[in-house]
Amino acid sequence: MSLAAGFKFLKTRSSVLSWKPTGKLQQTVADCVERTGRGLHSGDISTVRIVPEAPRVGRYFSFQSNVIHASIDNALKETPLCTTLSKDGYSVRTVEHLLSALEASGVDNCRIEIEGSGDCDRSVEVPIFDGSAREWVEAIDQAGLKVAVDLDGKSCEKLAPYLNEPVHVTKNDSFLAAFPCSKVNITYGIDFPQATAIGRQWFSSTLLDESFYSKQIASSRTFCIYEEVEHMRNLGLIKGGSSETAIICSKKEVEKCSWRCCASKGLGVVVLSNGAMFHVPRSKRFMEEMIISSLSYGNGRREETDAKIDKVLMRPGFNWKMDSEGLTGSMSRGWLNPPLRYDDEACRHKVLDLIGDISLLAQDGNQGLLVAHIVAYKAGHSLHTEFVRCISEVNVAFASEELTT
Repeated sequence: MSLAAGFKFLKTRSSVLSWKPTGKLQQTVADCVERTGRGLHSGDISTVRIVPEAPRVGRYFSFQSNVIHASIDNALKETPLCTTLSKDGYSVRTVEHLLSALEASGVDNCRIEIEGSGDCDRSVEVPIFDGSAREWVEAIDQAGLKVAVDLDGKSCEKLAPYLNEPVHVTKNDSFLAAFPCSKVNITYGIDFPQATAIGRQWFSSTLLDESFYSKQIASSRTFCIYEEVEHMRNLGLIKGGSSETAIICSKKEVEKCSWRCCASKGLGVVVLSNGAMFHVPRSKRFMEEMIISSLSYGNGRREETDAKIDKVLMRPGFNWKMDSEGLTGSMSRGWLNPPLRYDDEACRHKVLDLIGDISLLAQDGNQGLLVAHIVAYKAGHSLHTEFVRCISEVNVAFASEELTT
């Protein structure tokens, strides 16, 4: 995707960005923050430790004694379903939720130490937790913030990037555009016609301060389409995914079914309210997390079928109990692990991702989130980072031209 032509006209007119004072001093965490969890895509355990830093340093990862700045210069161009930073052969994967929380919480400078399970690993993944940024926001809030000072006790004013010209990037029917504005305004649209429970959603807000983010954005979870799970796993993705790390939606819309599971020769017999009956292995893992990959619903009664369970992903029923008779509960297609935290949780999560990706515009401990009206439709991590990359490259080119004239 070549976007240089779309930005060429900007070089001849003015700088794309103006860095202006915010009236605030650069901050860092007041105390160390440490969390351990499993990566969404790798499935591996990692530990992240956020350490206070001096002003003008910015945010950077420390992995295997290597420094990888949270900058667009280190963002890989094509990484499916996440944002990855890489330098000198070492990479940190799925950074977007952590960076989103740091940017929105006002942590301008910090060292992010991250350790994986292997001493010789060249790649590591940030833990996914519940699929949102809530764990990070709560940890940062618990640690608190302080003004970042250097060895001489000096602080530094925080600047913010203001957009001077309308810009946009597109790919197929997806786009990300930004327009000059005196404050941060984000409008985001998604469209999933194949999953009507998600459908088309829009979310817009001009109140993107720390309080609004923590209450309205941070706890929105990542989401996926159930029928696409197997394909993603075949690509080596979401190895650490489960109903605890994402909200999951099915393309199919069917009646709500009650079900019952009881012991029968080591198997569970599940009976649906529409008469369908099938056998599954009866185990604690099944009772807690189950997905029936071969079951399809039709009109009328279904004859007894032995279901093949190839992947275990989510809890069924989501309103269930276990007693001496077995397991009882109910389930429905659409959202498979309700309740949602917001009716438009999927769209809010895209805003969360966008804030994390655009934070890669940050320089020298200044604000990364662009002061502009940002409008995105059916975008994703690749388009988010391409947008930041283009703005950054054009701005650098303009600065170079200014120095030579």
